[in-house]
Amino acid sequence: MNPKIFGTTIARLRKKCGYTQASLAEKLHLSDKTVSKWESGLGFPDITQLPALANVFGVTVDYLLSEQNRGITVAGNFMVDIVKNIAAYPNLGMLADVFSVKEAVGGCGPNVATDLAVIDRTLPVSVLGRVGDDEYGRFLISKLQTHGVNVSNMCVSTKDQTSFSDVMSLPTGERTFFSFRGANANFSPEDIDVASLTCKIFHIGYILLLDKFDEKDEEYGTVMARFLRSVQKRGIKTSIDVVSSSNLSDYEQKVKPALPYADYVIINELECCHVWGVSPRKADGSLDVENVRLAMQKTMDCGVGEKVIVHAKEAGFCLNKDGTFTKIGSLKVPSEQIKGSVGAGDAFCAGCLYALYHGYTDEETLKFASAAAACNLFAENSVDGMRSKKEIEKLAETYQRRSV
Repeated sequence: MNPKIFGTTIARLRKKCGYTQASLAEKLHLSDKTVSKWESGLGFPDITQLPALANVFGVTVDYLLSEQNRGITVAGNFMVDIVKNIAAYPNLGMLADVFSVKEAVGGCGPNVATDLAVIDRTLPVSVLGRVGDDEYGRFLISKLQTHGVNVSNMCVSTKDQTSFSDVMSLPTGERTFFSFRGANANFSPEDIDVASLTCKIFHIGYILLLDKFDEKDEEYGTVMARFLRSVQKRGIKTSIDVVSSSNLSDYEQKVKPALPYADYVIINELECCHVWGVSPRKADGSLDVENVRLAMQKTMDCGVGEKVIVHAKEAGFCLNKDGTFTKIGSLKVPSEQIKGSVGAGDAFCAGCLYALYHGYTDEETLKFASAAAACNLFAENSVDGMRSKKEIEKLAETYQRRSV
């Protein structure tokens, strides 16, 4: 058993349960110095103490001892969405009243990590990204800590402002985004100590929005590709996500180079098809499943390690390395129950990562991920709709699925 991994597990579970080192020590009838020693990787509990320790955290002894429960690390964009509700967009130079303002987490890092932590509180979830030493940065870190996400390796910059988006929201649900790239633009591999990574899966997003990672690399094509290779050398599975862009040349230059160093690619139908210059939809607007499958195969042929997973409003698709293609229709949630769809793609991604982590079949993965995405429809922001694993599974049985 690796003492550092064990110590990280104890610290994470302690914080999730809301204990200080002193209060945990008191429950175990030990000194807080003993708990500190464990968490620092400088010692282990006596074997007779493990049942009591597991009982305090609500986990099994096997869980505490298993080095396979190394969790998922989510890296990438971190931003605050400032949602401003307005009655109508004003003409240029005119005024419009803002009726309410709400702040919510946004970006791949906070969205996916929070969703994973809600799905399973015992899952080790950590984040890596760059925020400013400011109000928004503290807001993001506080929200993640509330869900027990490990933020200890986040880069807090005194030189950058935390990234944010002003989201102008109409009563119809339509939204316009004014985004400030901020600290995300300076997030780079230098902010990550690859040698200290202990996770089982490392997920990073979004390619096309991480300026330093998207830069050219003479040998690997992009800095992202080189970085992913360094993570794989640690024996860690890599996973990538992409942000939708109207500039097709971006996909050629910045997405393709990363594919040979990704074990999992989890993207939407537009992003997957744009890499290859094909349309994901037919003239009538319906999903072109054959084009989606073609684009997935081309993506896999670039050297993806294990799976290409694509999500669309209508369905989810998975292409395995052995050529197995699986498709599952999305859940039919009545329109009157839908409050928003912001973050549904990240919720689907979180569902996939959870399923991949636990070895679900491709069909089970798509069913679970689509239900996780459906949870997101019941909340206005990107994370508040997520539910626990059991609740997600129950939701999957509540609604019918679309035919594909």
